[in-house]
Parts: sequence; structure tokens; C-alpha cells
Amino acid sequence: MNARLKFVLITVATFAAVGVTASLGFWQLSRASEKQSRQASLDAQSAKSPLDAAAIQDTTDPLTLLHQRARLRGSWAPQSVIFLENRPMDGRVGFVVMTVLVLEGGGALAVQRGWAPRGFEDRTLLPPIETPVGVVEVEGRMALPPSDLYALGDATAGRIRQNLDLPQFGVETGLPLLAITLQQTGATGEALVRDWPVVNLGVEKNYGYAVQWFGLALLFSLLYLWFQIVRRFIDRPKDSSPDV
Repeated sequence: MNARLKFVLITVATFAAVGVTASLGFWQLSRASEKQSRQASLDAQSAKSPLDAAAIQDTTDPLTLLHQRARLRGSWAPQSVIFLENRPMDGRVGFVVMTVLVLEGGGALAVQRGWAPRGFEDRTLLPPIETPVGVVEVEGRMALPPSDLYALGDATAGRIRQNLDLPQFGVETGLPLLAITLQQTGATGEALVRDWPVVNLGVEKNYGYAVQWFGLALLFSLLYLWFQIVRRFIDRPKDSSPDV
């Protein structure tokens, strides 16, 4: 391979590498911009005044209430207490406890009441959970049901279950459940922990990846500049001076 052809091939490869890595960097920046917009929308939802039962019942699309705070009055349906297993918290194995709250004025809502540890000696032994009787006031944040986990067989039935199927749960309880849940907040109580993770879309990761891709693009450019331009200029043959 002659020197000129080698130079052309290296130039093409370098431009391709710089183009790809730079485009990946800009793609990460666009992803960060999208996440920033979503995070701003989420923060705006969280900043709104707390919802009451009437506001929740009047909405035609419950998903528009996501991340809003709520302060609801109603009574627990004690027969609806279920335990979603394999839900760790702070490195400990346990359950997310779900119970239906029958709202004052009508309607019902599945509530993520909190987290409870699981026993190691008897995995079928359920932790004692207090479910107050009568009218209660519950504060929380409107949220999607806990994410589904991979399960073999029917994992959406029984007192202990892997996942929550809201429509099926409504049929089981005979209550008109909304297509959204409430993640209860406030002081820890009723033998439950409510240290829910803060919703963060991770914009910082995208900026970090963008810096890495742009850094690679810069590295390819500097290597090409040094070996194909500067070194070639330094190493080129010098004209010999004529003898005197």
C-alpha cells in the first residue's frame, strides 16, 4: 500500500469515527433535553395543591394526575390487603403492601401503603399490618402501580402475589378502582416503612455519556492531527545544503 492511499484511508476512517462519536454525543444531549422537559413537568405536577377525592373522581383520565400530591378521606377495605413480594428496600427483602381505600363520596383507589420486611424462616408468614377501622385521612402522591416483575404462572392472585393487575384486583374486590394508585407518604406507621425512592430521570448520566463521546471525538481528532499532519511535517525529508 503506497503512502498516499494509506493517508486517504486513515483520513476517511478518522472522519467516520469523529462523525459517529460526535453524533452520539449530540444524541445524548438531546436525550438530556427531553428528560429535563419531563422532569420540569414532573416537578410542576408535584408543586400543585393536593388533590381531594372530588378532584380525583371528576377526572376523565386519571393518568393526568401522575405525581400530584393528594390528601384523601375514606375508609380502608380490610379484605383487600395484599402483599407484593420480592420488593427490596435498603438491601432488605420484603413486600409492598397494597390496600384499597374507599373514598368519601364514592369511588375507590388502590394505595401503596408502605414496605414491610419478609421473614426468612417461613416465607409464607405475613408481617402483622395494622389497618385502621373507620374514616381515615391519607396523604400521598399519585403513582402508577408498582412495576411488574417476571413471574412464572399466575402471579397476580392470592394474598401474596408478584404483580398487581388493577382491573383484575377491581373484580376481586368488587370495587370501582381508578386506573392509578396512591403512594402513601407521611410518617412511618402501621408497621410500614414509607421511604419511597425520589423520582429522578437521571439527566446527569446523559451529560456524562455526552462528555465521553465528545471526548472520544476530540481524541480521534488530536491523534489524526499529530500522526498525519504534525509528524508528517516534522519527518519530511530536508533539502541538503550545497557543499561550499
